[in-house]
Amino acid sequence: MYGHWLANGWVVLATVLAVGACVLIHYEGLTLVSRALARRQDSERRRKVLYGILGVLVLHIIEIWLFGLTFYGLLMLPNTGAVTGAHPLALFDAVYLASMCYTTVGFGDVSPVGPIRFLAGTSALTGFVMITWSASFTFLEMERFWRR
Repeated sequence: MYGHWLANGWVVLATVLAVGACVLIHYEGLTLVSRALARRQDSERRRKVLYGILGVLVLHIIEIWLFGLTFYGLLMLPNTGAVTGAHPLALFDAVYLASMCYTTVGFGDVSPVGPIRFLAGTSALTGFVMITWSASFTFLEMERFWRR
């Protein structure tokens, strides 16, 4: 019984740390992208849009990898759960699971079982928030370009 509570504690702690890191990465990354776009002297707006979208996509990929590494690390601990459809679990399977959760696509051929589901659900919520944050950022940057 004690081992189960300890495993749940590890899952919750790792989830909180991953979400916090994800939010900080996203904030700092969007700040860098915004500053870089403001400094660019390109007269062509399409190029700025391309750089902005690529910057946002890179941030999301980094965050998916962060959650993937968190899944992978937690699943190495006893009693934290398992992933059906990926035996043995490889790092890219964990990143694939993280991408399915983060983008809120949902589970298909790979799905979590046990306490690790808390990380899956929270990463889905975090991904949804980060994606909408990116959409708002993109809208505001585009609005600034269109006014010129």
